[in-house]
Amino acid sequence: MEFRETPQTSALRFQVLGPVQAWLDGKPLSLGSPQQQAVLTTLLLHSGRPVTTQDLVDALWGERPPTQAVAALRTYVSRLRSVIEPRREVRRPAELLVSVADGYALRIPGESLDLAVFERLSAEAAAARAAGDKHEAHRLLVQALDLFSGRPLTGIPGPYADAQRLRLAERQAAAAEELCAAALDVGLHAEIVGELNSLTAEHPLRERLRELLMLALYRCGRQAEALGVYSDTRKLLIEELGVEPGVGLSAMHTRILAADPALAIPAAPASTTREDGPAAPPAPAQLPADVSDFSGRTELVGDLSTVLMNASGQAVVVTSLAGIGGVGKTTLAVHVAHRVRAEFPDGQLYVDLRGAGASPADPVVALGDFLHALGVTENPDSLEQRAALYRSLLANRRMLILLDNARDAEQIRPLIPGVSGCAVLATSRSRLAGIPGAQLFDVEELTPAEALALFSAIVGEQRVAAEPEAAMKVVTACGFLPLAVRIAAARLASRPRWSVSDLASRLADQRRRLDELQLGNLAVETTIGLGYGQLSVDEARAFRLLALIDSPDIPLAAAAALLGMDEYTAEDLVEALVEANMLECFTPGRYRYHDLLRLYAQRQNERIGDAGEQERAVLRLLHLLIPTVRNAAQVIEPDEPVIEQLTALTSPGLDLPTSHSAQDWLRTEGGMLLSTVEAAASGPGTLQRAAVDLLSYLISIDPDPTRGPRALRTLEAIGDGAQSRDDAAALARVHFARGTLQSVTSDFQGAEQSFRRSLDRQAPDDPTVLLVATANMLGVMLNVGNRPADALLFLERARATSRAVDAPILEARVVSNMARVQHRLGMTETAIRSAEDGVSAARASKNDPLLAQTLYQLGVVLSGIEAVPHLREAHRLYQSQRNPLWEGYTLARLASALLVSEQHTEAAETAGESLAIAQEMDFAYCQGLANAALGEALLALAQPARGLACLQEAHSIFTRLGVPEASPVADLIAQQHTEPFSPPAP
Repeated sequence: MEFRETPQTSALRFQVLGPVQAWLDGKPLSLGSPQQQAVLTTLLLHSGRPVTTQDLVDALWGERPPTQAVAALRTYVSRLRSVIEPRREVRRPAELLVSVADGYALRIPGESLDLAVFERLSAEAAAARAAGDKHEAHRLLVQALDLFSGRPLTGIPGPYADAQRLRLAERQAAAAEELCAAALDVGLHAEIVGELNSLTAEHPLRERLRELLMLALYRCGRQAEALGVYSDTRKLLIEELGVEPGVGLSAMHTRILAADPALAIPAAPASTTREDGPAAPPAPAQLPADVSDFSGRTELVGDLSTVLMNASGQAVVVTSLAGIGGVGKTTLAVHVAHRVRAEFPDGQLYVDLRGAGASPADPVVALGDFLHALGVTENPDSLEQRAALYRSLLANRRMLILLDNARDAEQIRPLIPGVSGCAVLATSRSRLAGIPGAQLFDVEELTPAEALALFSAIVGEQRVAAEPEAAMKVVTACGFLPLAVRIAAARLASRPRWSVSDLASRLADQRRRLDELQLGNLAVETTIGLGYGQLSVDEARAFRLLALIDSPDIPLAAAAALLGMDEYTAEDLVEALVEANMLECFTPGRYRYHDLLRLYAQRQNERIGDAGEQERAVLRLLHLLIPTVRNAAQVIEPDEPVIEQLTALTSPGLDLPTSHSAQDWLRTEGGMLLSTVEAAASGPGTLQRAAVDLLSYLISIDPDPTRGPRALRTLEAIGDGAQSRDDAAALARVHFARGTLQSVTSDFQGAEQSFRRSLDRQAPDDPTVLLVATANMLGVMLNVGNRPADALLFLERARATSRAVDAPILEARVVSNMARVQHRLGMTETAIRSAEDGVSAARASKNDPLLAQTLYQLGVVLSGIEAVPHLREAHRLYQSQRNPLWEGYTLARLASALLVSEQHTEAAETAGESLAIAQEMDFAYCQGLANAALGEALLALAQPARGLACLQEAHSIFTRLGVPEASPVADLIAQQHTEPFSPPAP
């Protein structure tokens, strides 16, 4: 209709059935602020009747108008007059927006407002239907609904607009209902099934729509589905309203059960001929109705529209949309088709090719339907003959053909016209490669903002505005998939007693999420299942097995291990899943699931998967990852012994030739490594023992504190399993890994307990690398807790054991840590010699992480300027190793050394760098050290207020952690107070 695009007439036109717009002489007008548009909207919807000033104020602001409401209203009216009558002389009275008593009226011809045209067309359609002219009624209703270009009164504020928006949405829904009934009257039952599915999802409690859907399905030969609609509707009505279906729906159910002949397809009216021959058939207009709440995809809509409107080259334009089920391909295609339909005056053809189902449409049948729409009364028999006739009929026409839900390129090839002028828009779950010249567009999930806008359009802006965080949780749980968002929103819209938070809570449970995302005959699980059903046996197995690891993405090597095949074969298989849009590949060699597809795959594993096969798949992956992490450790820390493993490996792992490549691999695959451990943690003992091997190596070489909560939960599960098996070796490794994580997250007391438990489960007379590492770390924790004498005993034990296992690198680590203990015991000279011995051994080893640690310890036991060069070198090494934890610690110690040498400005800057790292990574102990050094530096720089604040923060952290550094900081704070400082109780 003329209101869908900019009008090309020399008249003033207004649109309210969508965003409020106006045109004068075919040019769009700027209508000003939302409040100004609200004034115009109120006047337009009063159809020329006067509106008092008070009514306008109430319409805009309700019960809480601003103090200058009337003055603002007059300004809006004055500006609107200038916009809609730009040629009016300054003192000449307005002719359109006129003053009437204590108010205003907008006097325009009825046909200037799209709503008036809509009402006229609807009335004419009703009259035509009453007179028995069903085709004319259908045509008029199509024109009426085509006037809607989105949600009525989009963006217009005020209580009046809110109420009118609901009224117009109800009129639209009622007209859509009438259109569906009219379509059934003229035999278009197959064409409107999809539209009725969408409408029932949007309006789940409108029984008339359900009744029409049942009739359409029945006429399509889908009797079981029709009866299923009744069952679903009855269940919904009882659950939501406590009522049984009404008379109309119940009667339809009964008539379908009885196979009532009156439900059959209505007979076509007898043809009439004129003296000059049969009447020409009307131009086909088969597009399904556009949705009223289409949201987002602005750039993609623009690109598609441009491609289709430029269908005038040497060849027919073919455009294909591909994406996972439920991503909104059909909705997007229909929306774009309506947007450009004026460019195709000879009509639009539409067919649902049912490519995602078990019985795809036969191109022979689809061509027969198209030929019938084009006026052919007797179709040829063969595919080739029908395709030739189809191409001939379209040769001199400009038509748009929408091929929805195609299975593959072969299905749509016969349906493509032969010459330019026409355009084809196809949708499919797979990429329709193989069509020469076709332009392929991938349809992805909505952005968070677009998903939220769609959710708001269905649920209502007020409910979403009241709970914005819960609304974002809902659309996130939906994976920003339009179908899922629509279903969730429709469920909430039909349940006025639910809050958005109630829905978010129900969707938070991943095991129930797919069950929650269904309404009536719409279900995300069913939609995904259609795609799954098209996979081959090998593809379906791969789709299930890859979901065993709940990782953000998975590399090809890991996929091959899970599937038990070489990488070349695995790549062919997973790429087939990508082509079917059951997996995504955004980076070559890396694959990921959409969140809801992963849940579906995991559910299939539970329902039909082979538990033994799944355990073998995870074990194969562990046998790849364990040696790969060991390889990384040996490259990053050359010649350093690793903890003895429990698992006999069958793979050498991946080759990581350099330290940087090993670090990059660990950081890239960290999520996948932890997800693999989580998958194994719930398995049998064989998997759990391999999982603790992998996690122990990972934590030892890359103790990333951000993994702490997940890893600790997983270790607890593995520990419970080991305890039930009385597996002392596994328990020793579980407690060691747990202690290591606790130490880097500043839980020093918890770490001490974990290392003690690990030692309790190791044989004291059996020297192992694990025994060295555990005794060493327990000594460090005891020293941190200000028990240096106890710490020294364990460190001496660790040194003796390191010699027993012939591990000089481990001995260098232990000696370096002993230096700190000796320093705390007042053995300064001995401490310096120990630290220097550690540095010498580290330099000889070419083990840079060891060198960085020993330089750090030497810098701590030295004082003032002597410590600075060692700490600077340690900092450079930690930077090159990309180790932010120890980079932060080293900067804090360097700041303290600079303070002793009275380099206060540099000390403050260095402490500030340390604090920034510690805060970003949430290192509590490092934050305490940095705050202490920064506070002391600021005091020296005559900034007492800031300095004192930093010291107090440091004291609070140290007190919470139970470390001895709290005492000297308390002394510094006390010196700044005129009254004695009383630190808070720990």
